[in-house]
Amino acid sequence: MSAERDLRAVARAERDRIRSERLRQLRRNPAFVVGAVILGIWVVCALIGEFVVPHEPALVDILSTNKGPSSEHWFGTDVVGRDVFSRVIVGARPVLVMAFLATVIGTVLGTVIGLVAGYFKGWADVIIMRILDAISALPVLVIALLALAAVGGSSQPVTILIIGFVFTPIIARTVRAAVLPEAELDYVAAARLRTERAPHILAVEILPNVLPPIIVEFTVRLGYAVFAIATLGFLGVGVQLGSPNWGSQVAENYGRIFADNWWSTTFPAGAIATLAIAINLVADGIVESFEQ
Repeated sequence: MSAERDLRAVARAERDRIRSERLRQLRRNPAFVVGAVILGIWVVCALIGEFVVPHEPALVDILSTNKGPSSEHWFGTDVVGRDVFSRVIVGARPVLVMAFLATVIGTVLGTVIGLVAGYFKGWADVIIMRILDAISALPVLVIALLALAAVGGSSQPVTILIIGFVFTPIIARTVRAAVLPEAELDYVAAARLRTERAPHILAVEILPNVLPPIIVEFTVRLGYAVFAIATLGFLGVGVQLGSPNWGSQVAENYGRIFADNWWSTTFPAGAIATLAIAINLVADGIVESFEQ
């Protein structure tokens, strides 16, 4: 038992050393730093944006419709006189919250399924993977539109669940691929000899060693979730009517871009782009740190 504790301590120290080295590599990666800063700005906007915006985002002012950017309205106003800057800042919250929750759901479900499939193999693996293949056959937006049409079209919880559900097979396959070689290593065999139960082996022994691909998948899927939610908002589903969701803002105003009213569409579209790019830069940095 003493020797085993020593081995565990050595392994823990090695994991800590590798983690510290990866953090140093991330801090030295300019793309990761830029992405993290931009993402951090949008997170701050989501947390406190509604308390610092200069105008009420939902306030309709018919006398100020379609005004260009100015000192009073930094990003101009939209077709009903609402301040675009205030709506872009406040709109960060629904997009980030929904994308984060959907990605968490997909990551948790996918990790559990991938661990089970990769560890038990055999008939369990075959059945699980065939079900996941069937789910993956349809694009995320098609499944989301069908589900939202069935429940009324504007349910944010359903949108979150559907996106997380569709992400599950992708993450499960990644986790399964990481678990398959791990399940054959000596430390897993030693745990079985100690008569440890399968849940303990999966959660305590294997899971810490397959965290890198899970973290990468989480960051990558987060970017996809942002685009999916913005697209659904543009189509008018998955968000509450009048919500400052960036996709909804683009949908409400994109027809005016041909009437020399570019600001009410460009700024929310730019917000979607900057957030997605920031997440991708963070994901790329994490991938590079794990590959070195």
